[in-house]
Amino acid sequence: MSSSSTASGISPIADAAPVSLCAREPHVPADRLVAEMVPPPRFDSVRFSTYIPDPNQPSQFEAVEVLESFAGGLGGAHAVAGGKRGFFGFGKGKDKPRTKGTKAPAGPRGVYLDGGYGVGKTHLLASLWHATPAEPSLKAFGTFVELTNLVGALGFQQTVQTLSDHRLLCIDEFELDDPGDTVLVSSLLRKLVDAGVALAATSNTLPGKLGEGRFAAVDFLREIQGLSAHFRTLRIDGEDYRHRGLPEAPAPYSDEQVTKTAYATAGASLDDFPRLLEHLARVHPSRYGALTDGLNAVCLTDVRPVPDQSTALRLVVLADRLYDREVPVLASGLPFDQLFSEDMLNGGYRKKYFRAISRLTALARDGKRLVESA
Repeated sequence: MSSSSTASGISPIADAAPVSLCAREPHVPADRLVAEMVPPPRFDSVRFSTYIPDPNQPSQFEAVEVLESFAGGLGGAHAVAGGKRGFFGFGKGKDKPRTKGTKAPAGPRGVYLDGGYGVGKTHLLASLWHATPAEPSLKAFGTFVELTNLVGALGFQQTVQTLSDHRLLCIDEFELDDPGDTVLVSSLLRKLVDAGVALAATSNTLPGKLGEGRFAAVDFLREIQGLSAHFRTLRIDGEDYRHRGLPEAPAPYSDEQVTKTAYATAGASLDDFPRLLEHLARVHPSRYGALTDGLNAVCLTDVRPVPDQSTALRLVVLADRLYDREVPVLASGLPFDQLFSEDMLNGGYRKKYFRAISRLTALARDGKRLVESA
């Protein structure tokens, strides 16, 4: 065991002392930002064959059939040999590679997966990406926030140029609660549709809507301003598969427990929560994925309510990146359901905040085993 010790008197027993996220300032080249637009690690292995439709929900079976046909029609020259007609009516003789300046074929060029929480929309969207017969460099997958961050990092015109050669762009959790970003992305999608890029999307719902958390097709088609004719809506009924006897989230730990676990876990980070929030303001959200590179656990001390909405929205992005990468989280201080004020939880971004609470709670559940084994 190392003879070095921390201020708390705890000696590290892992291969190395925990890193600090506050010490990381990743500089991510543009080509990496685009190359990382693939399904997150938790959806690496999903396929249409691993989606288990509810026997009582015919719409789930139909969604798989339609999306498999859709994928087959997006293969360009790769799909011609099978002579299979795709969802958009593309078939043999119509799947020739596009050239610059060629307008997209008439008719729908996108599919929108419309359904409540936990019916497997992201599973199906990632399966579509995997099933599309094209090189990974010719198809992109990201959340709405990741797409807006990409535009922020590259600029609008460069983003259009970068994505225009793609066969497919999948957008998970299309945000309907930020008018400015919605207009920005709608403009981007119009350019991409004109270039012949096929689209697939899921979305959340607008705040305050009757039946919030259920179906959002009307809201989605209205908000994308002029693109609705390019989308076919697939409604996916069903119950939330995630609400099936999950254990309650563990209570916060003591500072000593969190610190001990951080030093006992190889690849862990250890940070004071208020300092981490300050650091996030100095790192572009498009780099939050790189900020978490190589981590096996995130350990936080002194968790307290976020002070303002800008900070809260940055924390939402970090929570998404940690959840995508399945990084367990351990924390002392207040429980995660007290991160956001009542005004925030009742405001226009409440869907994002509830998602962050849910995801951080799930990661805290995963972190419990690390504490027990430390």
